[in-house]
Amino acid sequence: MRIGELATKVDVSVRALRYYEEQGLLRSERSASGQRHFAEAAADRVQLIQNLYAAGLSSRTIAELLPCVDAKVSTPESQARLAAERDRIDRQIAELIDTRDRLDAIIEHTKSPDNGCVQAT
Repeated sequence: MRIGELATKVDVSVRALRYYEEQGLLRSERSASGQRHFAEAAADRVQLIQNLYAAGLSSRTIAELLPCVDAKVSTPESQARLAAERDRIDRQIAELIDTRDRLDAIIEHTKSPDNGCVQAT
């Protein structure tokens, strides 16, 4: 499929797909006229890349881990890297939960009209 078709299918920009390709995260074949053509499996690959980015991994980390994903094998190093990233995400989740709980407490506290806050007019 062409780059525009892939972008539409996975709901990402063409620019993002070009960036993934520049970073070595995604591969395409070029037609005789120079157009990029991606295999059907590229859609799953882009979704994986998007999920890893959303989890906070850098393009460098993703590039280091994708060969293990492709080969369906892992090394002690890749396992340690993945575990470290998982632990980092767990810390972020805990911090977000704490922040949400604090917001809930503020919301509950400010429900009372007698809380000393200035009321909007």
